Amino acid sequence: MTPSIIPPRQPRGAERGPHTPHQGQPARRNGRFRRAWATTAAVLLLAPALLTPPDAAPLAILAALTTVVSLLSWPISRYDLAHVAAGTALLSLITDLAYLGPPNLVALWLPFETVALLVLLGRAVRQVPGSRVGLVGGLTGAAAVLLPLRFTLHAPHTGLKESIFVAALAFFPAACAAGVGLYLRSLDTRRAHAVALARREQRLEVARDLHDFVAHEVTGIVLEVQAAQFTDPPPATSTTNAPNPPHLQHQHQERHQERQEQHRALLARIEQAGLRALESMDRTVAALRTAESHERSDAKEGSAGNESPPNGNEPPPTRPHGLTDLPELVDRFSSMTPAEVTLELTELSCTGTGTHSLTREAEDTAYRVVLEALTNVRRHAPRADRVEVFVGRTADHTLKISVTNTAGRATSVRSPRQGGGTGLTALAERVSALGGTLEAGPHTNGKGWHVRCLLPTPPTR
Repeated sequence: MTPSIIPPRQPRGAERGPHTPHQGQPARRNGRFRRAWATTAAVLLLAPALLTPPDAAPLAILAALTTVVSLLSWPISRYDLAHVAAGTALLSLITDLAYLGPPNLVALWLPFETVALLVLLGRAVRQVPGSRVGLVGGLTGAAAVLLPLRFTLHAPHTGLKESIFVAALAFFPAACAAGVGLYLRSLDTRRAHAVALARREQRLEVARDLHDFVAHEVTGIVLEVQAAQFTDPPPATSTTNAPNPPHLQHQHQERHQERQEQHRALLARIEQAGLRALESMDRTVAALRTAESHERSDAKEGSAGNESPPNGNEPPPTRPHGLTDLPELVDRFSSMTPAEVTLELTELSCTGTGTHSLTREAEDTAYRVVLEALTNVRRHAPRADRVEVFVGRTADHTLKISVTNTAGRATSVRSPRQGGGTGLTALAERVSALGGTLEAGPHTNGKGWHVRCLLPTPPTR
């Protein structure tokens, strides 16, 4: 029995691995750690306000609020980082203009609020979505740069010149915080892009295996059922040699016809179920490829300027096949078709100073080309008289794969199967990635179909 290609789906809990219950513990522990630090910082910043005049209360509250916002993990409830960062920056800017208390009290909380605004600016530039990062980052940066004006605008010995100078000095740490946020944002985007590419390759591999192997076997089942519909069940034989009366013979004929109708109806239902399964697989493959194209475009938009990983990082197929698996494949196909099937495997090793060996990807691709060609023969030429499979090397050491079938006898008209058509297209892309060519079309004599693939085999010393 041929081993299953796609492993059975595991239960939801098993997919997450044995440490699933503990995977959320680091995040929860980090959240508790941040809340503890935020609470401690808020208490330490609010405590001095008890020993100062009431005018200092807004300064202490705003410094504590900014510190808490910069330390906590967001979102919390309905509020995300963009909302709280923009709100905190607006409060800071309003306080810069509206504060009328003693300027010497500002210096007590100014350093802490400055550091908190710089941390909040870096987090906003890194984490706020692209559509709002400009507004939120601009507000937070402006609050960090203009925060010294809260002192210079109200101090008796400072004026406009000092305010501009201090704001210019505050611009440099704000620019550094924004730069760090942008750098971390680029790392996050690159990481998300790599994850998206890995998921895309896995999705494509599932689509290829589903199309190449599962659909191949289901097509064989459907063709067996279609062939069985051309044969009638044997008539029931009498247990005695005595001739039956005419009325009993008539009853036996009616029962035999009824069994024939039930037999045909059963086979028709099996055939329709198989065709529906093939159509479902076609839709699944199409959905996987559509999701892959959307995810690839989204990943490109989210990581402009980043290079995609090379094809060498593509995950290996679920079960790689090679040229040594071709005889078994052809034998299985031959047992399911009335056509005469021949396989010619020429000597694949070369003599000389170097050897021209095939990579695992090239051998698996050659196997899939033969598999797809034989599957198409099953689907589109089930009455073919002869199928020829040739695998060998040309004079320039190129691997040649050729599958040819004759047209065969005419078959009964059936409703064509909708969908599909992605097998040869996907294989052509895969062959092209390996530097080869794939051609499919009518045979030169006009009777039959021909699939021809050439794969280069670079020499290795």
